[in-house]
Amino acid sequence: MKKKSLLTFTIIAVLLLALGQTVWAFKDVKNDPNEAKITELKKLGLLSGVGQSDNFNPQGNLNYASGISLIVRGLDLNLDHVRFIKEPKATDSFPNLKDDAWYSQAFVIAAFYGLEVPKDVKANDVMTREQFAHHLFKAISTKGDYAFIEIFMMIADEADVNTAYMDSIQKLLISKIAQLDSANKFYPKKNITRGDAAGWLYDSIQFVKNAEEIIPPEPTPDPIIDAKLTVAPVNGDVNKVTVTAQVPHPGYGIRIASIAFEGKQAILRLEATLPDPDKMYPQVITDVQVSTYVDAAYEPVIGSSEGGGTSGSAGTSSSEVSPVS
Repeated sequence: MKKKSLLTFTIIAVLLLALGQTVWAFKDVKNDPNEAKITELKKLGLLSGVGQSDNFNPQGNLNYASGISLIVRGLDLNLDHVRFIKEPKATDSFPNLKDDAWYSQAFVIAAFYGLEVPKDVKANDVMTREQFAHHLFKAISTKGDYAFIEIFMMIADEADVNTAYMDSIQKLLISKIAQLDSANKFYPKKNITRGDAAGWLYDSIQFVKNAEEIIPPEPTPDPIIDAKLTVAPVNGDVNKVTVTAQVPHPGYGIRIASIAFEGKQAILRLEATLPDPDKMYPQVITDVQVSTYVDAAYEPVIGSSEGGGTSGSAGTSSSEVSPVS
């Protein structure tokens, strides 16, 4: 009795497994190089059959309407966080498209995120491999700042590549999202197949999911604290301007990096001089000062310190730096 129950359970399990594979698989992708990736994208609801059929037509050409829609959905580009005064339309950016078609919103999103779709595009225009690669990489770039190794992949048919698309193609090759064939050719002008597009998209989703994003370093706090200036006339034409400030310890100093003249103001931009890394300093707030000379016709003011930037044309200045006892 137990053997019969075990056999029944095994048969049911096999049938369920087979049924599950049938539900998620297109009928015409078996043995296709991208079969597994196409199946996974279908499970995610990103792919559908051709018309009402269960066929995907992996060797068929991909048109712009399907290609841009695939990229936008696959990399989850949306306008959920944006509030527009006027609702954007596809024809605002692409006059040859329709505003009420199934693909319209995808093109609105593509324009917003700068996927660099040609302005004169038509929905049924067939995408080339280099075009899909470029739009796909532009979409990847919106998801984060990623590091790529500094290497140029040699492409046998490089002369056929649109130079505007080369960087995108290089990045996809470096990240192994796209591949060259055994002859090191990319075939940039060849129409991309629906199967290859699905494969690249799947690998792009995995790249965004797993790649380490570059995190910009925290800005270094400005060590110059509480800067103030005093003005003393040297003669009728020149004033001596002295800036006093505080720094974290005696290893730091200050200098006047530049003077920008705007209207009747002379804007002094300060810069910290860094401590000697081979020396030890007591961690005590220290007063420092720096002096320069300014035409008496201008009112000296303190502008932003190094890194903050100042407007106007910068001029050099002679300056004297000394600690305040």
